[in-house]
Amino acid sequence: MRTEIKEFMDALKAKTVGETEFHQAVQEVIETVWDTYQANPKYKANKILEKMVEPERVIMFRVPWIDDKGEVQINRGYRVQFNSAIGPYKGGLRFHPSVTLGGLKFLGFEQTFKNSLTTLPMGGGKGGSDFNPKGKSDNEIMRFCQSFMTELCKHIGADTDVPAGDIGVGGREIGFLFGQYKRIRNEFVGVLTGKNREFGGSRVRPEATGYGTVYFAQHMLAEKGEKIAGKTVAISGFGNVAWGAAQKLVQLGAKLVTISGPDGYIYDEKGLTQEGVDYMLELRASNNDVVAPYAEKFGAKFFPKRKPWEVKCDIAFPCAIQNELNEEDAKQLVANGCQMVVETSNMGCTAEAVNYLNEHITFAPGKAANAGGVAVSGLEMSQNSMRYSWTAEEVDAKLSQIMKDIHDTCVKFGKEGNKINYVKGANIGGFIKVAEAMCAQGHV
Repeated sequence: MRTEIKEFMDALKAKTVGETEFHQAVQEVIETVWDTYQANPKYKANKILEKMVEPERVIMFRVPWIDDKGEVQINRGYRVQFNSAIGPYKGGLRFHPSVTLGGLKFLGFEQTFKNSLTTLPMGGGKGGSDFNPKGKSDNEIMRFCQSFMTELCKHIGADTDVPAGDIGVGGREIGFLFGQYKRIRNEFVGVLTGKNREFGGSRVRPEATGYGTVYFAQHMLAEKGEKIAGKTVAISGFGNVAWGAAQKLVQLGAKLVTISGPDGYIYDEKGLTQEGVDYMLELRASNNDVVAPYAEKFGAKFFPKRKPWEVKCDIAFPCAIQNELNEEDAKQLVANGCQMVVETSNMGCTAEAVNYLNEHITFAPGKAANAGGVAVSGLEMSQNSMRYSWTAEEVDAKLSQIMKDIHDTCVKFGKEGNKINYVKGANIGGFIKVAEAMCAQGHV
């Protein structure tokens, strides 16, 4: 690492002790935008990087709620409002026991650049709670969501901060949260995205992250003069993002051979069909977090407590959670002939894996490849503002165009001879737009 970058990171780590995921996210960006930063006196004079790594606001609060036994439970709620230079804070809410302030800071920091890449007017934010919806009744989840929103509603609004769903926060949770916001604030506005269509949600939103990452992969392949039809593909996860990716891959004629869960992964040598993709929805709805039943139903092979990256494939899509693909996994993929890794979960690959993949094959970072979800959330915000609803075909066409624009930005800033460094392209492309807006707005 260059001396000046190391000094920057050492200073940041001293102020944010223990926030390792946040440090990982910042270091990746700093290493790729440093030369651009140094070459622009305006950025340096305004200390743009020093400002960018500090959230504009961090909100932390107590969330008391009563379970079905009548006992009081206490959780912790957060909202990290990271950067509003180009629009209202925008980013998901995550309900999971692993939620920490450092983890949400990493996600909010990444979200700032991702939202910038979409070209839509959205800033970066993230929030959530260490509440675990798994095993809770609908009434318990409703009571928790109502308590959580009772505090959060003081800090969000359609023109201030527009949260969405994330891990543990789906349509049910968004509905409960929206209802409580409306009840307290007495206004029906687009303050949350990912809503049901009956009260302002957008078509294609559930599929958007998965669809978008596949569209991005199509553009990556087109750069090489190739198509996705006929490619053997491995994905991880079986939740909403993996389901969307699986559906679009099957539609486009790819041979999808894996899905995975906490219990292991399945290998379907023939490739998933639409029936298999539909069954992923049933698995998600079962609340069991396991994929083994797929193997039983479709005669596929099940590999307990193992990851799908040992399977031979042309393209890999990590779709589960951060840092799920490490350097050893990366080496195994490359050794097995994988040509491309498209990071679909947020920071789904460790820093070591990213470096290895970038050196040996084509790699796309999540802030570019998985931006389809927040892009359609932005389109939902637009529809709410207009009191209008676009058709599924209209939304899908806009999503496809946004992913092409993001790809073009990555190519513009990431071209290195005959190779495209998508990490560099995404980071520089996202950085410049935010930096210019921050400079124009003064020291705020």
